[in-house]
Amino acid sequence: MRGRFLYISIALLAVAQQVSAQKKAPVAASDTAIRSNTIEIIQSYKPEVKQHPKPELSPTLPPTDTSHPTFTYDVPQQTLYYTYTSLPLRPLALGQDSAHKIFSNYVKVGGGNLSTIYLDAGIGSLHGQNYETAIHLHSISQQGNIKYQQSSLSDLEAEGTLHKNGKAWHASLDALRNQYNYYGYNHDLYQYSKDSVRQTFTGVHLGVDMQKEQTGIKELFYHPAITASVYADKFKASETYVNVNLPFSYSLDTALEICAAINGNFTHLSVNSNGTSNNVFQFAPGIRYHNEAFSIHAFFNPTIGKDQSYLLPDIEASYRILPTLLTISAGWQGLLNQNTYEELSTENPYLFNTYTVRQTHSNEVFADAKSNIGNHFIISGRFSWWQYDALPVFVNGDYSRKQFNVLYDENLNATSLKLAIRYQVNNTFAVGLNSAWYSFSNGNQDHPWHIPGIRVKGDLFFKPIQNLTIGAYVTVLDEIYAMGTNGYGTKLNGLLDIGGNVEYNFIPRLSGFVQVTNLLNNKNERWMGYDAYGFNIYAGIRFKF
Repeated sequence: MRGRFLYISIALLAVAQQVSAQKKAPVAASDTAIRSNTIEIIQSYKPEVKQHPKPELSPTLPPTDTSHPTFTYDVPQQTLYYTYTSLPLRPLALGQDSAHKIFSNYVKVGGGNLSTIYLDAGIGSLHGQNYETAIHLHSISQQGNIKYQQSSLSDLEAEGTLHKNGKAWHASLDALRNQYNYYGYNHDLYQYSKDSVRQTFTGVHLGVDMQKEQTGIKELFYHPAITASVYADKFKASETYVNVNLPFSYSLDTALEICAAINGNFTHLSVNSNGTSNNVFQFAPGIRYHNEAFSIHAFFNPTIGKDQSYLLPDIEASYRILPTLLTISAGWQGLLNQNTYEELSTENPYLFNTYTVRQTHSNEVFADAKSNIGNHFIISGRFSWWQYDALPVFVNGDYSRKQFNVLYDENLNATSLKLAIRYQVNNTFAVGLNSAWYSFSNGNQDHPWHIPGIRVKGDLFFKPIQNLTIGAYVTVLDEIYAMGTNGYGTKLNGLLDIGGNVEYNFIPRLSGFVQVTNLLNNKNERWMGYDAYGFNIYAGIRFKF
């Protein structure tokens, strides 16, 4: 309404200005007729209310937005710190099991042909809430048809672990006594007394180690261990051995780990008051990395040996082809073996105790693959190239050829192929086969004496019913060369050993067993002149308590 009043005022002002202008202009004759008239402007005004728009009865969707919005995310970096670590998967951490475990101990005794006396016993009932122990004793003695073909092997093993303050303290004891006779000579030409050909090895090993049981990310892990032993034979040879391992590792995250270790092996061999030191000191730094599909570890180990120093690599990378179960690996590993008297006499108990002590430096470059086929098959293969510097080999040494000397094959190369396959169905059936083929070249010996070029081992386990267990094995060694009496190499016959065992539980506490070795009664000449025992069968019982 105020707007309409303003409009009328402006109109009246315009008319007034026009009248004033007319007064100042010259008056024409025709204009005199309207000077005395009065002009009135009348306007009627009626207020109205504005109508509200009516709603649409058929609404439509708004038009589609075809523009592309741009989003900007700003996620701050987060660092997680945990005040706790996960507990290890150790049954003792769950508390003491109230269930009573029956028959943790057993005694197994038997006898058979070849004057076989067999004893095997174990004690596993000595355990508590924070500790466990195990004791194992085994012994077997046999006598063959060849004069002085006799052996007696005994071993006592004991170990225990104490869990306290988040650490596991472990100790072990191993005491052995192995007796052999030198019978591999020509009995028609030479006569020896029984005491002169009898060799007895005795040894005691003690070990202590400790490791943390609760570890987490950004935490130092360590596992120090020390082992000491004394090893001696009947003919005035004794060897002392001390091994110290100090490994450390630090996990930067769940995938990356930094490692370092200090290792020392200190050995001294004394024969008839003549001593030889045989030491190795090593520093081993490296890293480990792994994720779902890829893993790698790389160590470069400066090592000080008996006569010189080495840089021993230990590198391996593995890749799992997802989503399959196939894993392929490749690597390079360098080793330095001390060739201690205990190592060599365990491999060949018929050697002389006087030999030149040298260490074997080896390099292996390899590629392997392994996979599961279905739920029951496991298959693996490994191809390697080897380089040996001073590999110990054995040749018949004295005039009667009843003992062996240790020689060293220099700069020996080899390629090897290892294949393994195993099929297993729960705890009822299993069969497996492991094989290795070696091809040797170069070297300063005609052959790597008494080193098998073919090694095959198979095993079978079958449990047709609850109380019956059946086992079998087969062992094949071939491509074994020895130095003959004329100084030239001769190939020994292949070794084939087939055996098996059967055990049946009569009652829960008592079972009976039968063991068979060398079923085909083969000579099996592993060392030149030393035929193995023939067909051997022995049986006995096992009592559990």
